[in-house]
Amino acid sequence: MAEPTPVDQLTFKQASVELEQIVSSLERGDLELEEALGAYARGVELLTSLRGRLASAQQQVSVLFDATQPQQAPAGAQGAAAPQPAARPPYGADGPLF
Repeated sequence: MAEPTPVDQLTFKQASVELEQIVSSLERGDLELEEALGAYARGVELLTSLRGRLASAQQQVSVLFDATQPQQAPAGAQGAAAPQPAARPPYGADGPLF
């Protein structure tokens, strides 16, 4: 069997598809113990990489989002007050959170 591609050389989608395949084969139970352990280790490696990439992407989106928000004047500054962003209601997708 050929060596798997190093995780850092896989695209996010490739890593995700490979992880899904590993999970499916482990759920089916069609692997020998040694193969299952190797697949599980590879799955952990893929999952760790995918989580790190998602955290990085989330941080980048947060930075970009913050850059689009109007800057507020420091407290005590003279002149017209900067418009305040609308407060987000305490609602989830299905209504109030409490």
